[in-house]
Amino acid sequence: MANSRFEYVKGFEQHTTLLPQSFIVIRLDGRGFHKISSFYEFDKPNDIRALKLSNAAAKNVCSAIKDVFVAFGESDEYSFILKPDTQLFNRREDKLVSTFVSLYTANYIHLWSKFFPDKEIDLKNIPTFDGRAVIYPNVQIVKDYLSWRFVDTHINNLYNTTFWALVLKGGLSTKQAEEKLKGSLSSDKNEILFKEFGINYNDELEIFKKGSLIYKGEIVHVDVYKKIDEFFKDYL
Repeated sequence: MANSRFEYVKGFEQHTTLLPQSFIVIRLDGRGFHKISSFYEFDKPNDIRALKLSNAAAKNVCSAIKDVFVAFGESDEYSFILKPDTQLFNRREDKLVSTFVSLYTANYIHLWSKFFPDKEIDLKNIPTFDGRAVIYPNVQIVKDYLSWRFVDTHINNLYNTTFWALVLKGGLSTKQAEEKLKGSLSSDKNEILFKEFGINYNDELEIFKKGSLIYKGEIVHVDVYKKIDEFFKDYL
């Protein structure tokens, strides 16, 4: 292409290159998913269709981008962990984030009708995602990151399971349910579920309690904290 006098504008472009030989985590989050879940009437506290859709989209991303060696998802977020020696897009942050966001969102929309055949996507309420890239310098820190997201899954799900039981089965308002759970411990929530609603939290689906991990092309629902060394054995 011939040069033009306007080409000087390229000099204003700024690119951040992520540090070499470090793990890159691309974390995607749903934008305004409280509104989205309400509009499409997602089941509370968990909608198995939405979670399976999220997993299917993430699995396609992992298949398309081979530098992802493990991914973890819960609720409306997904984390993709790239190998420390990846040279994908020369480790340019903008390219990495935009590619993961667009590829995941495209798959999510494309697969929507498979999991929600009775709910067409409304053009004014299209599910969208944003993303960020974070680098972690060693195995231990990235293991702690994955453990953090796993523990967060449990904490949020136990709270949400109890909260929506109080609202949907106990007849409380959302404000009343919030007040009842304020300052409560995990043991308190388990007791409320069992004594008031006959729900044994241990019997809840593993995908709800533990999130979803994609490893070697398979989606599993496991205690990440206990099995984490297995996923990072090539880097220990």
